[in-house]
Amino acid sequence: MHVVERFAAFAEDYRTQPIEPQVLHHAKRAVIDLHAALLPGAVVAPATLLERALAEELDHGAARLALGRRATVRAAALINGTAAHTVEVDDIFREGIYHPGAPTIPAALALAQANGATGEALLRAVIVGYEISTRIGALMGRAHYKYWHNTGTIGCFGACAAAAELLGLERAKFAHALATVATFSAGLQQAFRMDSMSKPLHAGRAAEAGVTAALAAREGVTGSLDVLEGDAGYGRAMGYGAMGGGPDWERALATLGRDFHITQMTFKNHACCGHTFAAIDGALEVQARMGVAAGQIERVRVGTYKAALDVAHYETPQTPAQARFSLKYVVASALVHGSVRLAASESARIEDRATRELMRRIEVAVDPQLDAAFPAQRAARVKIESRDGRMEEYLQPTRKGDPDAPLSDEELNSKYLELASPVLGEPRARKLLARLWRLERETQLDFSE
Repeated sequence: MHVVERFAAFAEDYRTQPIEPQVLHHAKRAVIDLHAALLPGAVVAPATLLERALAEELDHGAARLALGRRATVRAAALINGTAAHTVEVDDIFREGIYHPGAPTIPAALALAQANGATGEALLRAVIVGYEISTRIGALMGRAHYKYWHNTGTIGCFGACAAAAELLGLERAKFAHALATVATFSAGLQQAFRMDSMSKPLHAGRAAEAGVTAALAAREGVTGSLDVLEGDAGYGRAMGYGAMGGGPDWERALATLGRDFHITQMTFKNHACCGHTFAAIDGALEVQARMGVAAGQIERVRVGTYKAALDVAHYETPQTPAQARFSLKYVVASALVHGSVRLAASESARIEDRATRELMRRIEVAVDPQLDAAFPAQRAARVKIESRDGRMEEYLQPTRKGDPDAPLSDEELNSKYLELASPVLGEPRARKLLARLWRLERETQLDFSE
């Protein structure tokens, strides 16, 4: 069988199996974390601009936008997927350099709402979407990430697999859906090397593409079944061709159905680019150990992996998007204000004099040892020198929120309430949170009430 057929076989076989309690619990955590990202992203650009652009597809249809507005399935997937990736607090699959929640769950939710699916069916679709797409992401790895934005490219497979599962596609049509969405896969890193709204749109477009491919396959549209492993296929064309071959697809399939990647998600503890997290965590740790205020710091040196410097590269950020992708800014902001939450992207905080002054005393560089460990490990080495001559260095080996330093359920609840309450109001946010924790028992998925 071709690779897409083997992924489809997993999905079809998994329908006959009960969801293990641990897997179910982690799937609910993923949906809760998605809503923590979706709600604040729904009330800012580009999601608000997309609502204007797609007005003809709104106020009718069986799906819903985050705050309850009716939408067609594809419009809901696009707008909600975009919103979920906007404020940079959505989940990460570390080994795939990939945010699976933003493309996968909005696609699944839109179809689940339109088809009257249960909460359990939604969770099963989310699991299938995560399991298939994270394996493709991990296999494509750094070779793919050099030019492509994995959340836009790999996210197409997560959205498509989840949508195909909700539609109940039999094995052949499921495989054709994956084959078709492979050729929709897009999202260039260069699109967010300048200030733009393209990055969150990648997640939204992936969600929409996945829904489209699954719906098309249901009606009989076919794809090239060897699209992943073929001589001019996805593996070679989008990462490995320059290396003289293609990826080993057996690695992607090796533990499928036994080792569930949805139990290994990173849930963000800071509202910015995930590549900066180890540096933030390390800086705060050194600051606490030294007992030094930001104004007493003479110099900060950060060594980390190359992708962090390539992506979070803005030296003097002027906009919220630039601030979230400035390693120097988020480290300085953490040291001055104690955290990097949504307020860190507000104009007053970006222009804060103390933060700007500290940024000028921060040096960043690639640490070869840490770079060699990426993407399996996301680490940073932070050294702080104080004005009174003290000095301390610390290796932050992981990020708070990574699978080896996870957010507890209570911490995840706190994150959700912090982000959702300003949008919904605390009573409504708490009511929704309670519903999401019992999602497998929900018989209708209109969360707007």
